[in-house]
Amino acid sequence: MDVRIGVLHTPKEIEIELPADADHDAVRSKVEAALSGDNGVLWLTDRHGAEFALPSSRIAWVQVGSADSERRIGFGS
Repeated sequence: MDVRIGVLHTPKEIEIELPADADHDAVRSKVEAALSGDNGVLWLTDRHGAEFALPSSRIAWVQVGSADSERRIGFGS
């Protein structure tokens, strides 16, 4: 599962690839909890075990995606 996060005043976004067994609803709850409190921090762990801390005051938007099967590499359809 992929999580894409837009950061305020930054043209690029952060993309974190979560473990394949990550629970969509649990990730969404983490995002909601971080964004609901003042000066909250969103902590996410990628599929390699690296931890990311994102201050909720800097988060513009969050997209919780599905598995890698949607990614297309190369030319053609």
